[in-house]
Amino acid sequence: MNADFIPLIVGSLVLLSSLISLRLGLSVAIIEIVLGVIAGNLGLHTEDWMLYLANFGGIILTFLAGTEIDTKMMRVNFKESFLIGFFSFLLPFIATFLYTYLISKWTLQGSLIAGVALSTTSLAVVYSVLVETGLSKNIIGKKIMSATFITDMGTALALSILFIKPTLYTLVFIGVSAILIVLVYKYSLVVLRNKQWAGKVIEPEIKFIFLVLLAFIYFAKLGDGQAVLPAFILGLLMSKHFKEQRKTVAVRDKLRTVAYAIITPIFFIVGGMKISLPFIITAIGLFVILFSVKIVAKFIGVFFFAKKFIPNGSIYTTLLMSTGLTFGTISSLYGLQAGLINQVQYSVLVGVVVASAVIPTFVAQKWFMPHHSEDLEVN
Repeated sequence: MNADFIPLIVGSLVLLSSLISLRLGLSVAIIEIVLGVIAGNLGLHTEDWMLYLANFGGIILTFLAGTEIDTKMMRVNFKESFLIGFFSFLLPFIATFLYTYLISKWTLQGSLIAGVALSTTSLAVVYSVLVETGLSKNIIGKKIMSATFITDMGTALALSILFIKPTLYTLVFIGVSAILIVLVYKYSLVVLRNKQWAGKVIEPEIKFIFLVLLAFIYFAKLGDGQAVLPAFILGLLMSKHFKEQRKTVAVRDKLRTVAYAIITPIFFIVGGMKISLPFIITAIGLFVILFSVKIVAKFIGVFFFAKKFIPNGSIYTTLLMSTGLTFGTISSLYGLQAGLINQVQYSVLVGVVVASAVIPTFVAQKWFMPHHSEDLEVN
């Protein structure tokens, strides 16, 4: 296949996703995932550049999600966010583990991998949907993103504690990440407010942020860790900077524009391309059951707390918290590469993860969108 053919097809999918999204009024992330599934099962294969760009896209989305969170409100509403996020992780983890271990007779470690993979909530999907709908700027959106971070933190910790064996390089990753976060938070305003760089088409501020995120990716790979956590923490700390004046807000808006133009679409398309429909068809019963287990467990874990703490958007919150993508795929891939699950189990898990990114999001947007009323807006 011609080396330029795959980039041409991917570029066509990126544009087509946007046009379909505008036509149907659905999140472009849903369309990109679905087209990725179709393209992958029609013979389009991922290349190294796509995999790296997809990884980078997930990190950028995570960083941007952090910048949208109101840290003051997060502290005030920490109890609500923690309860929603923690039980959003815990109940699907337990339910999936028990079903795969006791009923499907998977191995102990394979069942633990399944529990971790289906316990996730996709911060990338949630952020994209909230930004596109404008809900990222109101109380509901900020509470959902805070709760999503708690869920993903639980997933990351579970994966690390249960499976990943720390090494010297793991300590290097943690140490470098901590130092970078402190230094960038302390001195980033020098870069963001630099008058000599204002209005320059070369956009050194964006390149500075890209460099920091690329450093997270490099050291995470070196230490067998995940760059999404330091990226989110940095974004969370810098959220105050991005609210202080018009120039810093403009930098974030430009970063979002650059990311959404090509980088984050690759992330969602590649996520869809990882689905093998033939493998799923051979185990369709297990696929349906595991999808149902995840969704039901998410509803039990989230809905009652959401009804109490986010009454104007309880079902919408529950549906978005039911999504999965990044950490679910990462956990499944780790299990496959470590020999803890086989190819069919991997395809079923990733299929459930991707289906949970599409179906609950579609239902949430189509029938349960919260109204943009004054009492929802952040003051």
